[in-house]
Amino acid sequence: MFHFKAKQMLTKDIGIDLGTATVLVYVEGKGIVLNEPSVVAVDKNTDTIAKIGKDAQVMLGRNPNNIEVVRPLRDGVINRYDVTEKMIQYFIRRACGNSVFPPRVVICIPTGISEVEERAVIDAGTNAGARKTYLVPEPVAAAVGAGIDIYSPMGHMIVDIGGGTTDVAVVSLGGIVVSKSIKIAGDKFDEAIMRYVRRKYNIAIGERTAEQIKLHIGAVYEHGEAKTMEVKGRCLIQGLPKVITLSSKEMLEAMMEPISAIFDAICSVIEKTPPELVGDVLKNGIVLTGGSSLLYGLDRLMADVIEIRTRVAKDPVKCVALGTGKILQYLDHMPDGVIDLSRVRRKA
Repeated sequence: MFHFKAKQMLTKDIGIDLGTATVLVYVEGKGIVLNEPSVVAVDKNTDTIAKIGKDAQVMLGRNPNNIEVVRPLRDGVINRYDVTEKMIQYFIRRACGNSVFPPRVVICIPTGISEVEERAVIDAGTNAGARKTYLVPEPVAAAVGAGIDIYSPMGHMIVDIGGGTTDVAVVSLGGIVVSKSIKIAGDKFDEAIMRYVRRKYNIAIGERTAEQIKLHIGAVYEHGEAKTMEVKGRCLIQGLPKVITLSSKEMLEAMMEPISAIFDAICSVIEKTPPELVGDVLKNGIVLTGGSSLLYGLDRLMADVIEIRTRVAKDPVKCVALGTGKILQYLDHMPDGVIDLSRVRRKA
């Protein structure tokens, strides 16, 4: 008995928010210990991993011919299986340190992905060194991480806007009642900015520049005083470098298309929600989570358009990771695979 307990003390379960843009790792008893970009640099000559995370991200758009910089997850699912496996393995090793025994791992997934895609995530986690791999839907993890009592019979609407996907769900009694996942989120915001700059100014900019524009002056609601930013790009007519100045007011037009698609998804979920729960959503409002929910004015615009009170969760970037961490307490009662919290009694 003592030997078994000693083994249990030598390893910690971990939760992973395996995002398209960022990976956050939660270690039992420690909290979030890693927050790294989902970027991997591969040496094409030797077919080996050169850099992972922040070290790989700085190489985007600056890499030599023999180095391929990739984001192994696209639109919330695995795009490059072998690279994803090695990335997860790297983060598990960093999180667990000198643990003797492999950990149990909870990984979040978008709603609506196929069984094949679910199996790919489970296999990647297991092959990366997890003793057992569990999956949890992102809206459930986000709701738990945002401090919502998902076991309440009251309905709550969560809109988790990440890098690759936006997950909209109404949760009640520990489970998802209605949900929808669309492949429109932070990455599409960046692409919309790139298209806008190309269309209006005949200037080509890269993904990292578009992301910086989004972070500094991105907005879907007018500021009291417009913000501006100098942007460097390549003139498509002359082929020479050029500097332009963009304003936050221009972002309102640039962001129109992806934001409208997110609002359509929310309305679609509301239409399918049982009337009793619609009343709860009107009372409780919409809770936004995910890094892209921080886009200036998104909560105010959503409240104006959908006519439901909307708020951004406290620390929305970490909500899913914190949720996976809290869910670790239920693993002793769970089979491998997708976690269904509606079948588990809440701990006091």
